[in-house]
Amino acid sequence: MDSRRAIVVLVVACLAYVVAILQRTSVGVVGVEATTRFSIDATAVSSLAVLQLGVYAILQIPVGVLIDRFGPRVLIAAGAIAMALGQAAVALASDLGIAVVGRVLVGAGDAMTFLSVLRLLGAWFSPPRLPQLQQWVGTLGQSGQLLSAVPFVALLGLAGWTTAFLSAASLSLLAAALVTAAVRDAPADHVDERALTLRIALARLSDALRRPGTRLGFWAHAVTQSSPTMFVLLWGYPFLSVGLGYGPGLTGALLGLIVVAGAAAGPAIGLLSARFPLRRSSIVLGIVAATAVAWAALLLPESPPPLPAVILFLTVLAVGGPGSLIGFDFARTFNPTASHGAATGFVNVGGFVTTVVLVLAVGLALDAVSSGTAPSELYAWQNWRLAFAVQYPLIGIAVAGLIVARRRTRRRLEEEEGIAVAPLWTAIIARWRRGRRGIGGGGQG
Repeated sequence: MDSRRAIVVLVVACLAYVVAILQRTSVGVVGVEATTRFSIDATAVSSLAVLQLGVYAILQIPVGVLIDRFGPRVLIAAGAIAMALGQAAVALASDLGIAVVGRVLVGAGDAMTFLSVLRLLGAWFSPPRLPQLQQWVGTLGQSGQLLSAVPFVALLGLAGWTTAFLSAASLSLLAAALVTAAVRDAPADHVDERALTLRIALARLSDALRRPGTRLGFWAHAVTQSSPTMFVLLWGYPFLSVGLGYGPGLTGALLGLIVVAGAAAGPAIGLLSARFPLRRSSIVLGIVAATAVAWAALLLPESPPPLPAVILFLTVLAVGGPGSLIGFDFARTFNPTASHGAATGFVNVGGFVTTVVLVLAVGLALDAVSSGTAPSELYAWQNWRLAFAVQYPLIGIAVAGLIVARRRTRRRLEEEEGIAVAPLWTAIIARWRRGRRGIGGGGQG
């Protein structure tokens, strides 16, 4: 493991993931154009993303089982081909129905990618490196957002809808060819842990779902990923470009800032997770609290925020992306390697189901409070203030689920491994008291 061939596999797999993120987020930067092209309202626009994410979420557990059965290489290549077909359908769509079919294919192909990449990491790299590698791959993969926010938007403006989406489709075909040529599921000396039958793979899924650590990963992923993904995937571009009145260049740069800020935060979160494995849920809750405060600071003032405030908000929001990868770390550490595909698939469902709910809820709220269907009326600043506020009760429910799952996971750790995890505040007080005794003792010596 950790060989030169492993680096080749890592690079090609990351490239396939970057392209998948480009395809996933391309719908978000055409929200305004789609409103005009198909003559639809915000709820209909959100349906493009909702159905795409819904398919993605529904397929996570089946894809995890298929990875455990057939291996990741086949799934990544098949997913890239599905995304190419989907983007081609969107490129040629003259009505909403065909575009919806295209986005469904994109969601299906996207669903096969990230879990397969995580499985490749586990096969090709040593366990001590995995927390950091997961953060780096997850963060670098989000550079696909930059591709959709900058060159894709530029091509859309210069060459039009059809050329832009067909160009995106060609990148997925290239990714499929590279994966087929350069990626292998595992080193030659690696023990093949793929399930011999689908029945065995389904049994591993059942075992994974019974572990409270898997459910903890589900909720951790739900509370951290949903808000930034909702923003980047669909509503961020119309919010920035119409609601705040920014031009395409500045809007693309601000969406790119989310990627850069996430890339900066990812290694730090990976180090904290590796250094304090028993406090990973506390890191997640800290990220959620910071995100909630950032949203409140943005939405409470009646007037649109100044640009520095928007930059600060996006920087905080971006941390949820790498923070969500802690959920996969829970799946990895609380499950045997043979069940990682099923466990990570279940965890991934958490973030994307919650994202689907948020995307649809914001779209419904926009239509409810808007005075018209023209983009300037639909995406006005005051409408966004109310629409984005629907996140609070929805994510609050997910936070409650996380707290319950954490309590059960800690109880099982104590019963099975004798590891008692004290509440964070009591641990901080105990460390502070030890520090005071140390300082006092030094003075007396």
